[in-house]
Amino acid sequence: MKSFILKISSLILLGIMLSSCASPAGEAAPSEISLVDGLERTVSMEQPALRIVSLSPSTTEILYAIGAGDQVVGRDSFSNYPAEALEVQDVGGSMGSYSYEMIASLQPDLVIASEINTPEQVKSLEDLNLTVYYLSNPKNLNEIDDLLEVVGTLTGHEKEASELAASLNKRIDAVLATVAKAASKPLVFYELDATDPAKPWTPGPGSYMDELIQAAGGRNVGSVLQSAWAEISIEELMVQNPDIILLGDSNYGVTVEQVAARTGWENLNAVKNGSIYAFNDDLVSRPGPRMVEGLEELAKIFHPELYQ
Repeated sequence: MKSFILKISSLILLGIMLSSCASPAGEAAPSEISLVDGLERTVSMEQPALRIVSLSPSTTEILYAIGAGDQVVGRDSFSNYPAEALEVQDVGGSMGSYSYEMIASLQPDLVIASEINTPEQVKSLEDLNLTVYYLSNPKNLNEIDDLLEVVGTLTGHEKEASELAASLNKRIDAVLATVAKAASKPLVFYELDATDPAKPWTPGPGSYMDELIQAAGGRNVGSVLQSAWAEISIEELMVQNPDIILLGDSNYGVTVEQVAARTGWENLNAVKNGSIYAFNDDLVSRPGPRMVEGLEELAKIFHPELYQ
């Protein structure tokens, strides 16, 4: 009997030792995640999400940038970067309409919404017993770090998110240091939509584009307007007379030649000097890592003399 008890004790001790080897000291099980989102809701998960549906292009780009692309099982119709995202199930989003049935069928641990989504859409998803995190847009370049940190925590990629943030900050600092050497700052008109060429839409004060233009060593024509996105009259545009025109609507087929041929626009300095440029609006309209690429591209256009 005593021998039997000793054998049992030895087996128990061996089990404890094997268990210890399988879970090294200091390697704790994932702790619960609890974060307050942009709608002031506390969102809790037992562990980082392994199956994610992204409802905005900016969020999709962040997920792939921090190494969580393999965890994305669904994305909105406008998520077109990186190319791998196009292989993921499309859950809608055109005209603001999503397939909730499709989203639910993907059995996501987490749905990440953003400011292009409404609180009502978040509620509809929650009614399907889905965990939804509403991600607020950063207000400036400095807040991209916070955005990356949140998505890193939600997905278990905190280290990668931190490393990416550090890399982006170095690139931002490099641009700021370079354009600080410029002798002057060009006046820039950024076109968003010129369906009516007499009243084109442009970014105003408080917009991402306004900050990026300034950070890249330029001056924004739209900074005199009253809202972040506004129409500007052709008369005001003539008075300001920009040195550079950027076509953020080139993604929709607007060309340099079309702009140069507009009635009255031939008198603008930018048209006279041939300083009209097609520009990929995705780089600056999606709050995420590629905004830094957009900043770099702007600086090169504004100050080619500094980027020989």
